[in-house]
Amino acid sequence: MKALVWHGKEDIRYDTVSDPSIENPRDAIIKVTSCAICGSDLHLFHNLIPAMLPGDIMGHETMGEVVEVGSAAKDSLKKGDRVVIPFTIQCGECDQCRRGNFSVCQRTNRKGGLGDKAFGHRTAGLFGYTHLTGGYPGGQAEYLRVPFADTTHIKVPDGIEDEKLLFLSDILPTGWQAAVQADIQPGDTVAVWGCGPVGQMTIRSAILLGAEQVIGIDHLPERLSMAAAAGAITINFEEESVVERLNELTGGEGPHKCIDAVGTESHVNLGQPDTLIDRAKQMLMVENDRPHVLREMIYVCRPAGVISIIGVYLGLVDKIPMGQAMNKGLTFRMAQAHVPRWTGDLLRRIEDGQIDPSFVITHKVDLSQGPEMYATFRDKADGCIKVMLQP
Repeated sequence: MKALVWHGKEDIRYDTVSDPSIENPRDAIIKVTSCAICGSDLHLFHNLIPAMLPGDIMGHETMGEVVEVGSAAKDSLKKGDRVVIPFTIQCGECDQCRRGNFSVCQRTNRKGGLGDKAFGHRTAGLFGYTHLTGGYPGGQAEYLRVPFADTTHIKVPDGIEDEKLLFLSDILPTGWQAAVQADIQPGDTVAVWGCGPVGQMTIRSAILLGAEQVIGIDHLPERLSMAAAAGAITINFEEESVVERLNELTGGEGPHKCIDAVGTESHVNLGQPDTLIDRAKQMLMVENDRPHVLREMIYVCRPAGVISIIGVYLGLVDKIPMGQAMNKGLTFRMAQAHVPRWTGDLLRRIEDGQIDPSFVITHKVDLSQGPEMYATFRDKADGCIKVMLQP
């Protein structure tokens, strides 16, 4: 089969690889109908996570048709079922899965020893996302083996196009969780840093959850326009002070809830000197992440407010103002998304027309064009916000 394969920093190739096969009775094989490039795939593209190996298949936003089912998954799946595959692999049986904390499943990371050393405790297995999370082949391919398939799938109905359903795999439930864990209350002002695909879903989720005022922060005109189309007030951080504008919009009190949909690669901006320092430290390998957004959120958030972190961080950050956070009484909530916790509700909202996630797609191309689309997505060229790939 054909797949997008990692060969090193900024080197993704459209290669011929071995077809997947059933390896465990709980497995299934799906024929991929659609997949996507995620912003967090760019962390791997940039080789910021030192746990990729040449030959690893990329991708964790995937849907398709079941073509083969292992003997232990036949009560849950059958050939021909149409499914979206969550980016998290969950056993459904461990303590964390029973609590609904699917992204920290205790059983699915088949290389859990690496996770134990890196994080203190292993997290769930993830598709196409380094050997710290199991080294599972990803879904930017013609076929995908789904481990623990009896619990790692979302059945979806016929009659709704892939474009509306694909993002149940990641960015829609991720944006939803970002808003939910912010504990949005009526009357709240919610500020969202980053108007990429996850930020766009977060903005719309915050509005659906009853925020009175939602503010989107970015610098790319096409992203800001997309955020404004949802009803957000927008701030271009290259044209005005984020802190001053947020205080102006909140009567000097700051947002009730601040959401980080950026993560490790905050934009380097001459007007924000700490971003230059972070980039230098990153190049010298004395800091993994560029946490400008975290610093800014802590400084501007209203006392007793909530900091919700859904953007991916990788390792060590520097100069985080914990004194400000503690004395202001801020609450931090963060996680990789617990996808299946939210997808039943979100699928119903898609079917009812409350949400149509397809708005975020700017580029829809054949899988064979994946290598060049990684570069386009990285460079934000051609107004690129979200890339959908089809084998």
